[in-house]
Amino acid sequence: MVIGAGGGGMIGQTTGEIFVLCIDPNRRNEGIGSMLLDAITKQQKQYDATEQWVSVQKGNDKGIPFYEARGFQLEHEQDGYGNGENDAYISLRYRRPL
Repeated sequence: MVIGAGGGGMIGQTTGEIFVLCIDPNRRNEGIGSMLLDAITKQQKQYDATEQWVSVQKGNDKGIPFYEARGFQLEHEQDGYGNGENDAYISLRYRRPL
């Protein structure tokens, strides 16, 4: 049974990005998300990352407080990735120094 998954990568010489971080809703608040984020961060630091970015959908009442509690700060809003002509999803771009 999968209880969580995460992935990230380098989007610049010293810039890491969290691409995905998902936890089984029944297993939240057990530290699983923090462990996954820590593992991704450790790997990105090995590739000389000095900052880390993540996109969170506006209104995500689980993701926003999670990232803010770990030092991410809102930098700006932008249209959601893959928005179609009639879509109005907004991504919040968060950043933290490493």
